[in-house]
Amino acid sequence: MKRLTMLRHAKSSWDDASLDDFHRPLNGRGRRNAPEMGRRLHEHGQKPDLLISSPATRAITTARTVAREMELEESRIIEDRALYHAAAGDILAIVRSLETLSGHLMLVGHNPGFTDFANRISSVRIDNIPTAGLFCVDLDIGDWSECDIGAGRFVYFDFPKNDRRRPLTADDF
Repeated sequence: MKRLTMLRHAKSSWDDASLDDFHRPLNGRGRRNAPEMGRRLHEHGQKPDLLISSPATRAITTARTVAREMELEESRIIEDRALYHAAAGDILAIVRSLETLSGHLMLVGHNPGFTDFANRISSVRIDNIPTAGLFCVDLDIGDWSECDIGAGRFVYFDFPKNDRRRPLTADDF
């Protein structure tokens, strides 16, 4: 059994027009939401073995902040440029390329690829993974190379504006 959690980067700033997309930092809301989502993960006992993040400033900052809140060592974070604006097929290829060692993987990246991949990996359909949103599936596979479209069993969906005080599960859809 494998668990895959996808975390879209927290809200980024558009204040500095001189920065290109890759280098945009988090804005105030993003700096508040990233640790909040990390705390929620920690409270629910979620601690991935490995975290792979887009190296874009807003994504890697989100990854490091969430990891700190989950008490995940920074050595467990890997930056992968292929996650920067990756399409669903690219995300699947990244997951399939992993070694078997990791039982729980977290990816930190961008839309629209994350929402598209979430909708393909499981039977649950969502309109959008909002900034700092989490989407989690379990996969009945022994090796990441076996990951495939439709193979995920939806576990939960959570996001900063979720006021239910618990992640959304299959019963909510």
